[in-house]
Amino acid sequence: MPETSLERGRATRERLLRAAVALIGEAGWNGVTTRLVAERAGVAPGVVHYHFGSVTELLTAASLGFVHELIGQIGEELTRLPDPEAGLDWLMGAVAVYAGDDPASLLVAETYLASTRIPELRDRLAELVLAFRRTLARWLAGHGVEDADAVAALLAATIDGLVLHHRLDPELDVAALAGPVRRLLRKE
Repeated sequence: MPETSLERGRATRERLLRAAVALIGEAGWNGVTTRLVAERAGVAPGVVHYHFGSVTELLTAASLGFVHELIGQIGEELTRLPDPEAGLDWLMGAVAVYAGDDPASLLVAETYLASTRIPELRDRLAELVLAFRRTLARWLAGHGVEDADAVAALLAATIDGLVLHHRLDPELDVAALAGPVRRLLRKE
């Protein structure tokens, strides 16, 4: 059965988003141009503006889609783990994979930085971060962690900070920090 124009349009839009995700990590938010995205996606430059009103709109959609997917995967994995200790061990191991210079870390860092200048991006990124913290808090509360909202905020900020610190100090053994962070989860 032949592909419809709607299906081709969706496929093109997805190629543009994937190209933008890759380029944000490679070139930085301000280094991504219509021409670069079009070349990476294998389309004419005008196609970018057919699907997105501006490069900023494209980068916003691409980065928020990536962050949404990433935090969704983390939340799903945590729900499979038996307790906060196992979850924290997994989480710290997962964070250790991100050395800060990998495409995912760079995209997230660029998105956070761009959100300081783009109000819509800031607002939508804040929604995602708050949703992630709520997911963490529900999971923690379900396991009897006191002050689950505060602990979730602390864990989310710790994750972000460790990715940044790991970039500055590649020798930092993030997984080994699970013990000290685990103490934060203990009931006093």
